[in-house]
Amino acid sequence: MKQKERRPAQKKTSGPSGETRRDDRAGRPAKPVAQSVVAREAARQSAVPAAAARPLTTRSGERPTERVPVILESLGAGDFHLIDSGDGQKLEQYGPYRIIRPEAQALWRPSLAPQIWEKVDAVFTGDTDEEGTGRWRFPKAALGETWPLNLLGVDFLGRFTSFRHVGVFPEQIVHWSWMKDQVERAGRPLKVLNLFGYTGIASLVAAAAGAEVTHVDASKKAIGWARENQALGRMEKLPIRWICEDAMKFILREERRGSQYDIILTDPPKFGRGPNGEVWHLFEHLPLMLDVCREILSPQAAGLVLTAYSIRASFYSIHELMRETMRGAGGAVESGELVIREAGLDGNTPGRALSTSLFSRWVPK
Repeated sequence: MKQKERRPAQKKTSGPSGETRRDDRAGRPAKPVAQSVVAREAARQSAVPAAAARPLTTRSGERPTERVPVILESLGAGDFHLIDSGDGQKLEQYGPYRIIRPEAQALWRPSLAPQIWEKVDAVFTGDTDEEGTGRWRFPKAALGETWPLNLLGVDFLGRFTSFRHVGVFPEQIVHWSWMKDQVERAGRPLKVLNLFGYTGIASLVAAAAGAEVTHVDASKKAIGWARENQALGRMEKLPIRWICEDAMKFILREERRGSQYDIILTDPPKFGRGPNGEVWHLFEHLPLMLDVCREILSPQAAGLVLTAYSIRASFYSIHELMRETMRGAGGAVESGELVIREAGLDGNTPGRALSTSLFSRWVPK
């Protein structure tokens, strides 16, 4: 299964199983080609075929304790911060560039004056639906496709993609910081699995902290971007396996092999279609994905992290699923939302919180 654009030309492009994802985060076409009813049903029957022989595990024992709601908030980090938001848009700073992108959840009016919003380097225009494509307008001067950025000490390239995304989802810095801390405090090399890894920033953060990383994404373009980011940061010698494959197929094979990981990050799309006709539907296939992820967690695991974008659901839906999945494992499940708080022009003036996604995270204690 592929990951988002979450990247190269993609929150929603390639899906866990396939080539396109509707909550597109990589730049591939988000709308699948029309099919006949027969063809759609055939594709549906072929979705994650390996899963048919792998029923859900019957779990027993107490469910983990719960911490809800948990709001994980970022005021910005490194070369990124949210300047302002409102009227269905957000004004962001990415390194040297000030950017405007659509944001449906910004229901309020902007705090800053119109003239500040007018002094930007790039504006995403065209189709503002998450499933559609558009284009970038550069008011000051034409800009190249990429530019250098840094988060948590990792260098990478920002990108102007046709799906409004810029090669990074900065709200996930809270997950990456948590992971970095776990790796650095472990006293041993932790094994990290990054499913739907997109442009590889989380993988690079984990590897730089001392982890052995397996990065999985079904998009060849996203894998190429991730390798490019690795080279930019002169991190070629870090222990990262770059796997271009359907995520569900990969973890099912890892389960059969008896492979284990100490931290698993998974960020599946709402919908995805694979190169071999595989189909991914979040609400249908997420229970099995988490079930398999539990089976490949090591006995000394530090955590299992799930992020969900662009779904019409309460965080409680994935929270209760995570608690059921981790029955008998002890620890705690903490769930809620990832938000980015406005930071003003100077990057240090807290304003309103903009919700970006739902999350659920199991930790051993």
